Amino acid sequence: MSTSDEPEVVERGTKDEKHKEDDKEDGKGGFIDKVKDFIHDIGEKIEEAIGFGKPSADVTAIHIPSINLHKVDLVVDVLIKNPNPVPIPLIDIDYLVESDGRKLVSGLIPDAGTIHAHGEETVKIPLTLIYDDIKQTYADIKPGSIIPYRVKVSLIFDVPILGRLTLPLEKTGEIPIPYKPDIDLEKIHFERFSFEETVATLHLKLENKNDFDLGLNALDYEVWLGDDSIGGAELTKSAKIEKSGITYIDIPITFRPKDFGSALWDMIRGRGTGYTMKGNIDVDTPFGAMKLPISKEGGTTKLKKNDDDDDDEKMIRYWLATAHIIRQEIALNSHM
Repeated sequence: MSTSDEPEVVERGTKDEKHKEDDKEDGKGGFIDKVKDFIHDIGEKIEEAIGFGKPSADVTAIHIPSINLHKVDLVVDVLIKNPNPVPIPLIDIDYLVESDGRKLVSGLIPDAGTIHAHGEETVKIPLTLIYDDIKQTYADIKPGSIIPYRVKVSLIFDVPILGRLTLPLEKTGEIPIPYKPDIDLEKIHFERFSFEETVATLHLKLENKNDFDLGLNALDYEVWLGDDSIGGAELTKSAKIEKSGITYIDIPITFRPKDFGSALWDMIRGRGTGYTMKGNIDVDTPFGAMKLPISKEGGTTKLKKNDDDDDDEKMIRYWLATAHIIRQEIALNSHM
């Protein structure tokens, strides 16, 4: 018998027996799957008929409304679009902020509102990062540095027909760990001297210890020589202090020498005198405006004298000659 004459082998009842075996293997699973498919088909048909669909969302921006040495406030803008003919409730917002896989802050915002039918809304998620908490948890994060962050947001909706739905979102960025600048009163240059009113110039050195530039807009300060305050002022002064850089600022000050003790006269005689300086600077940064404190205690400063300036030399000799007279006047007034 040739190969073509061989009888065809037919498996009797193959389909019926196969279905029965599948049903036996699945037990009730086969029936449940059919029910699920049926419900899914019905859901799709209803969705198509009345226009129900999944909402969409996107992180459009992250703002830094406030930042200082202690904390940074972030606001995450999430644009949500609802394609459905009815409002949908935003049940919860679950958020996490991390840096290099390490958690910085997390939380849950319940009952976050309702998204209008066929509408879109921007939901604002406020977050606060406390620098002390970050530095205590992660010792390798240094003041003055810039660290990367990732914001993870999960929006949980209750959508008619579709049920509870979770939309995960992410956004990355950078935040600074600010560090206050160092300030030094290097020298004092007297411009005009009299018992009642003396005009001087303070030569300040500002050192920026941050990994980002500071745009200096304003400075307010008070200076003490020894235990006596020689006053202070607010000064609008524009300058750029580059990251890890130094800038020098000259600021005027006016005071009454006869109101002060020995610290001023020690400085006039060419000796160094102790000083304290405290205040604040207003600066612009790549992350927003900041008001940073400045302070220096236990510093030493001296009178500025230019070797090639005859006028300064004559003025210093005059101060030295009159110092004794002024101190006598101070002593006399103190006994009256």
